[in-house]
Amino acid sequence: MKKLSLIILTLFVTSIVFTSCVSNKKYRASKARSADLASQAERLAANLRAANDTINTLRGDVGVLSDVYKMTNDELSSSREQVAEQQKRLQQLQALINQQQANTEALRKKISDALVSFSSSELSVSMKNGKVYVSMQESLLFPSGSAVVNQKGQDALARVAGVLNINPDINVEIEGHTDSIPIKNKLYVDNWALSTARATSIARIMINEYLVPAERITASGRGEFDPIGQNSTPEGRAQNRRTEIILEPRLDELMQLIRGRSTQAK
Repeated sequence: MKKLSLIILTLFVTSIVFTSCVSNKKYRASKARSADLASQAERLAANLRAANDTINTLRGDVGVLSDVYKMTNDELSSSREQVAEQQKRLQQLQALINQQQANTEALRKKISDALVSFSSSELSVSMKNGKVYVSMQESLLFPSGSAVVNQKGQDALARVAGVLNINPDINVEIEGHTDSIPIKNKLYVDNWALSTARATSIARIMINEYLVPAERITASGRGEFDPIGQNSTPEGRAQNRRTEIILEPRLDELMQLIRGRSTQAK
């Protein structure tokens, strides 16, 4: 009987000890899992905070990009408008240039028709740099060494003046030219003085006798310093002894457009 009681007691104690060991293992395992879960939770919380910071940063970047996009779009719209305006002005400018060329060509033809009775050895009519050049030889206009226009020269000037008087929007430049042989004349100290006297003599005839407004005329002398022929030959010197009447249609509208563009560019 005592032996049976001892066995039962032993089993009971063993059961308690075994149960206690199992409970301690479960407790430690549970505690370890809890610690691991807590660590994971902290990492997740940290990651969440970092993600939120990133989201806030991205939201700020999106706002900046939105502003940049709007500004860029506005600039593009403005650029398109500027390009369209520039294209319009270029078209206007080209149209005015074309019209100017047409006007100059029409003027050349009128002058050529008016002077058709004069020979090519006496004068020539040409276009250069948007202007009409009427080049009259000394033999047509003046005695040698003189600035007094002869009758045939006055007839030629009368025909040029007739075209100018029915075409008021034309500026007139008169340039006198000589060869390089020094003048032997008490009236003029050198060829420059002679060329200037010839230009002003023609200007006075155009103004006083043929009523071309003086404000349209400019007169100057170039002497021997703008030759078109070789001064080493008689033929070349004859070419250089000339007076050029240079006609230029006024560019008022064209210049206004160019000045308008320059003002806007500033």
